[in-house]
Amino acid sequence: MTLPERINVLIRLGEHLRGEDEYLDALMHRTSFNNSWFTIENQKEAVSAIAQNMLRTEKLEAWLQRYAMPAETVPQTVGIVMAGNIPLVGFHDLLCVFVAGHRALVKLSDKDQYLLPYLLRVMGRFDERAEAYFNITQQLKGFDAVIATGSNNSARYFEAYFKDYPHIIRRNRNGIAVLTGEETEAELLELGKDIFQYFGLGCRNVSKIYVPRGYDFDPLLEALHEYRQAVLHTKYKNNFDYNYAIHILNKEEFKANGCILLREDSSLQSRIASLHYEYYDKLEAVEREIERRKEEIQCTIAREGLLKHPAFSFGKAQHPELWDYADGVDTMDFLLGI
Repeated sequence: MTLPERINVLIRLGEHLRGEDEYLDALMHRTSFNNSWFTIENQKEAVSAIAQNMLRTEKLEAWLQRYAMPAETVPQTVGIVMAGNIPLVGFHDLLCVFVAGHRALVKLSDKDQYLLPYLLRVMGRFDERAEAYFNITQQLKGFDAVIATGSNNSARYFEAYFKDYPHIIRRNRNGIAVLTGEETEAELLELGKDIFQYFGLGCRNVSKIYVPRGYDFDPLLEALHEYRQAVLHTKYKNNFDYNYAIHILNKEEFKANGCILLREDSSLQSRIASLHYEYYDKLEAVEREIERRKEEIQCTIAREGLLKHPAFSFGKAQHPELWDYADGVDTMDFLLGI
């Protein structure tokens, strides 16, 4: 397939996903039964983000203008080890491999087994030649390069196992937000999306906030209380109750509003149903902290123009553009070079 033909398949997939699909709805119910963290709402949110931000003509054209795309490609087989923390989290890697003209050898997470294979079948309906670009397997064999996503622990194994191949290995990262205390109620409500979407399980979810010394937490806690439906989810509530009990037993200081626990902590990674915070005296200190810990940070949320570092607007953490690469590694550039 030529590049325009591959792009056309993706555009048609986007059009399809923006419409109604009863079979996809049924698969979402099956997925939710298999993994209760993947609620129907969260799956629909993930599909919508892909359809709106990745599979529109203008988005794809703007993205590809950044690269000198070759007229012809010598296809390589790229192994993709997908994470399973949020629905369809590895779709962007798959899209990049397809657009680059390579073949994807995909190892799915057992937490997300049904949605992606169906999307690939839909692409095959639009052009049966697309089917040759994808192969789902239980074990990676016969690959030329690898993109693997996992925890810090699994990344060490990936590094050792795939060291002789061109590779991208991704580790744990987290989202952070920088507040000034001047945020409006609407902005704090949008921040709630960055914190609560996918129950905070995504690497782009905000798990820590930086606030000025003397910050008044009451408006934030009140805004975040609008997401109290999260505690109706059994697993989330179990984590909330457990962490609440641990704080009480350890006599730790914390703040709570019934659906999330706020605790002062220097760590960027917080437990489920928890949010860390840290005080700052000057924004320059936060800038230095972001630079120092850039290998731990997936994305930063702040008011436009507040920081020198790139930042997303409130509510946009889980809506990256095609060029907002995970871990800051340009996947397309990597694929064009193998």
